[in-house]
Amino acid sequence: MRISRDLQPIIEKHLFKKKVIIIYGARQVGKTTILKALEEKLASHTSRYLNCDEPDVRTALTDKTSTELKAYLGDANIIFLDEAQRVKNIGLTLKLLVDNFPEMQIIATGSSSFDLANQIVEPLTGRKYEFILYPFSLEELRQIQNIQEEKRTLEQRMIFGMYPEIVLKSSEAEELLRNITRSYLYKDILAFQNIRNPEVLDKLLQALALQIGKEVSYRELSNLLNIDQKTVANYIGILEKAFIVFTLKPYSRNIRNELKKLRKIYFYDLGIRNALINNLNPLSLREDVGGLWENFLLVERMKKLENTENSVNRYFWRTHQKAEIDYLEEKNGKLRAFEFKWGKKSARAPKAFSDAYQDAKFQVISKDNYEIFI
Repeated sequence: MRISRDLQPIIEKHLFKKKVIIIYGARQVGKTTILKALEEKLASHTSRYLNCDEPDVRTALTDKTSTELKAYLGDANIIFLDEAQRVKNIGLTLKLLVDNFPEMQIIATGSSSFDLANQIVEPLTGRKYEFILYPFSLEELRQIQNIQEEKRTLEQRMIFGMYPEIVLKSSEAEELLRNITRSYLYKDILAFQNIRNPEVLDKLLQALALQIGKEVSYRELSNLLNIDQKTVANYIGILEKAFIVFTLKPYSRNIRNELKKLRKIYFYDLGIRNALINNLNPLSLREDVGGLWENFLLVERMKKLENTENSVNRYFWRTHQKAEIDYLEEKNGKLRAFEFKWGKKSARAPKAFSDAYQDAKFQVISKDNYEIFI
């Protein structure tokens, strides 16, 4: 069963504009599948698919002249480079191709933004379009289930996550999820970032997993893991580039009581998060349902915004007196505030927020109305 990805038509709109298209995303989220779907859709063109995990492909694309590259690629006018971050100096290779063969469309994927992003920033300035492919979204799953079925499987999505293989093989979800977490999660991190102590990285991830929905202090993590704060910040940055976690910063317009330094850290996929802490129990047996719901909605909202090319600034809000709002969006100077409630609870914006931001719109998102949010 193939589920069409919302990102595909967006990519198609950017084809043959004399720029490289780069698709980022964690391993196993479907990057190869979307390349194959694009290859099928563009069958009228001459294309070539190259898997950069293959040593001979890497050799053929590394430190070559434009003439050598053209001889290797032949007459194809669409080149698919899967896991392109595996090619040394890939940025320079892509620059040579786009500068010398503008009629050729290069579509490259990267399972981390480590080497690929770091190597292409300067060589490909003004020469690239970048997109992120996430695990399935609820919006995409509506191709195979109606809203009633969606609500019935909501708990399963919050526990096992939205990785394509997990969704499509639900009877094997637990085994597959543990395999993804064990076999793929650290692959690029350990390969490219020279992590000397993966046990610390594992403990850091577990600590972050236990703090979803809460403010994260680098100082507290430093004390917990017995490493310095600079290393904590570096590791979290690496995890963000591997599309394992993402950060929300506090919103502030310099009002004295607002938080300015702490941040919240969430997981791109809750199945990964739950596997890391070895807790795949049903919601009825959990004490972290509120945090799961908050993380789930934030990720689904992020997918919705990215898949519709809708750019907003994202924050949370809290004062030192612990008045808080889960999530804020700012666009064109306008604020929208959201509070996430798993149960049927009403809520009002804190008075400190309403007084400071009188034009902001406030809304509670619950199981009853989450469709409007995602």
